[in-house]
Amino acid sequence: MPGFMLHTLADMKCLHQAPATIPPAQTRVLVSAQPAATMASQITVAGCPFTTPEPKPQPCLIVKWSMPTTRVLIMGQPVMVQAAPGPGAGVGMSGPIPNGPPVLGKFQMRVFAM
Repeated sequence: MPGFMLHTLADMKCLHQAPATIPPAQTRVLVSAQPAATMASQITVAGCPFTTPEPKPQPCLIVKWSMPTTRVLIMGQPVMVQAAPGPGAGVGMSGPIPNGPPVLGKFQMRVFAM
């Protein structure tokens, strides 16, 4: 699926506005002077405040990304891409339980990949 390549400093938050971090899985390919994010990266969420109505804490811990490139690979791994700012092409997870899509704010919009 085509989209703009994400990098490690993309402004991503879980649905509940906690910051999500994309650690660099590779450092050879840079986009806007930052390492490009590949599907090998595990996106982590810190400080998600979500609780269920019971009340039971169920914070987002990771984001599973679901929009990889099909033609562009970095060190054998597909690159994470996003079509536009707004809801991300992934889902915030609390263990095995999905909590909703992440939200992307600012990210680079110069390098487009398929």
